[in-house]
Amino acid sequence: MVYKTKGVCSRFINVELDGNIISSVEFVGGCSGNTQGVAALVKGMDVHEAIRRIEGIQCGPRPTSCPDQLARALRQAIGE
Repeated sequence: MVYKTKGVCSRFINVELDGNIISSVEFVGGCSGNTQGVAALVKGMDVHEAIRRIEGIQCGPRPTSCPDQLARALRQAIGE
């Protein structure tokens, strides 16, 4: 699925799940090193565990971040 981000530097997040397991994540735009790191860390992780760990993270004064946007994308992907 493709998720359009809001309030962050990245523009989209491409997410693929295999059941409840994250099989791949790709950020389009944003801080390349950070987004690649987040994507690598959550690969193979249970979607609910990933959401628990990254939801609510803020980027500086912003009320969201690329990891938080990924949590929102994952919630949408599983229908929450």
